[in-house]
Amino acid sequence: MHIKRKILLLCSIALCCFAQAQVLEPVHWTISTNNLQGDSLFQVVFHANIDKGWHLYATDIPQGGPVATNIEVRLHDAENESNDKIIVPKEIRVKGNKKEFWDEVFEMNLAYYEQEVDFILTLPNPHVNLTAAVEYMACNDESCIPPATEEFEITMPSASLNSASSSQNSLWWIFLMGLLGGLLAIFTPCVWPIIPMTVSFFMKRNESGKALKDAIIYAVSIVVIYVGLGLIVTIIFGASALNDISTNAIVNLFFFALLVLFALSFFGAFEITLPASWSTHINSRARSTSGIMSILLMAFTLVIVSFSCTGPIIGTLLVEAAGKSLLAPAIGMLGFALALALPFSLFAMFPDWMKKLPKSGGWMDSFKIVLAFLELALSLKFFSVADLAYGWHLLDREVFLSLWIIIFMLLGLYLLGIFHFRHEEKPQGISVFRFFLAICSLAFSVYMLPGLFGAPLKAISAFAPPIYTQDWVLTDSEQKRVENIVAYDYDDALLKAQNEGKKVLLDFSGYGCVNCRKMEAKVLSDSRVQAKLQDFVIVTLMVDDKHKLEKPIVVTENGKQKTLKTIGDKWSYVQRKEYGANAQPFYVKLTSDGKQIGKAYSYNEDIQEFLDWLDKE
Repeated sequence: MHIKRKILLLCSIALCCFAQAQVLEPVHWTISTNNLQGDSLFQVVFHANIDKGWHLYATDIPQGGPVATNIEVRLHDAENESNDKIIVPKEIRVKGNKKEFWDEVFEMNLAYYEQEVDFILTLPNPHVNLTAAVEYMACNDESCIPPATEEFEITMPSASLNSASSSQNSLWWIFLMGLLGGLLAIFTPCVWPIIPMTVSFFMKRNESGKALKDAIIYAVSIVVIYVGLGLIVTIIFGASALNDISTNAIVNLFFFALLVLFALSFFGAFEITLPASWSTHINSRARSTSGIMSILLMAFTLVIVSFSCTGPIIGTLLVEAAGKSLLAPAIGMLGFALALALPFSLFAMFPDWMKKLPKSGGWMDSFKIVLAFLELALSLKFFSVADLAYGWHLLDREVFLSLWIIIFMLLGLYLLGIFHFRHEEKPQGISVFRFFLAICSLAFSVYMLPGLFGAPLKAISAFAPPIYTQDWVLTDSEQKRVENIVAYDYDDALLKAQNEGKKVLLDFSGYGCVNCRKMEAKVLSDSRVQAKLQDFVIVTLMVDDKHKLEKPIVVTENGKQKTLKTIGDKWSYVQRKEYGANAQPFYVKLTSDGKQIGKAYSYNEDIQEFLDWLDKE
């Protein structure tokens, strides 16, 4: 029976060859490549365009049937072909309308594709070019072409547009945030009094040459402890969990409550300290030991004693770093520790400077209260993320701005000495520096006032809720931009694009995404960009949307089964699965039938680059 089938197939092929005056090529192949997970993996998409009336057999044809489509990727050895290495895909997917029918010639069920189909291979990136061979067979209702092989050179893709620079920019931003946080921590009542005491201790217990060395080792120990803390956070939670932390509603609510608690403490409502026995025990161990170990234990003492002042700064920094990259928590802690350790090194090198230090006193209480106002303002950012993710609408943009206007106005009045807290001494006049800080705070409040009526307020776009949450939007340009940000369902967007002859712009965003708000305020609101976006149906897909799906979706990712329960889970999975990225903002251009146009675009505030990207085909 098998022999009979093969004879019939050979006759069909022979008739096809003799009947045509030209070589038939009913299947037209193209390939494209994309990076995944940075540069560790990449995708190769083999796209087959099939002539009308013809069909291409699938990859899972039973034995004894026609030739199945088969793709083989090789690492080619130019000197010895026998040393070619077959690259085994980590995953193979097929996107196309698969059909099945009963074939009377082969007496079996066969599967095939018509019109077009994509064979998507996910491969480890060898960072060298590869070769690929596609073996396939196509037939129509009357005949089949002989089994054919199409060969390709696969050129390794470069990183997606702007992703590398965006990642580096994020790490620099986290480092600078850490540096600023460390500088602020120096002037808190928990750290400032320790500086002269600690440096004096080194100077007294050692000769001057060794004192300098020990003080520097002490500063390095502080850096090691805080960087170690950042690495521990990364190891415990892992890269994917860290990204979830930055947008997780429960985590954001926790940090909102924590910052409010610390703000109340800084205002003088109560004192937050770690158990005194911890610092006492470590300090006694430091005095009973010698060498580097004693210095390291003294550094631990500083970390514990200063916790009530440094805790909220470190916590805020770690949450902000969590969504950026695997190294971000350690980079942030490095910046924080370098700033915090700096005075110990400088005063050890120049001990005479300590005589010029201002003594602890009322100015430190004032500094602590200024920090309390800033923490109270920052806490609203964390609450806003949870509010947006769950759709509570308790902290829409105008409410958020109203609270910030009041907070910074009160801060300005406090700096001017209009009021003070009960535990403070009444200020006898104010310094010039404090006066200028008051002007800045009050001016910032005035700057935010137009935001209540729809002004974009680009300077705080990273912190305030998106403008589409605001009821009052009085300016025409902003109203038009808000109306153009449409959260269509993906399928509805494709249908709308087909009906209107437009392309689709996927905007993978997040309620807790700081860079997304920056892009919206500084790039997407630009009039030139708005004009270009008229050619697109914009689909905003929030990866941290906590609304439940009508029905959970079970998927397999990295060999593990996973259940997608929320809308955010779904869009986050789509971004990872289809486009190999998990950071936001992330923009993808599609044709009206869902095919990707060019490379994706990540965070970059250069308006001209975004315009050029929109124009590229």
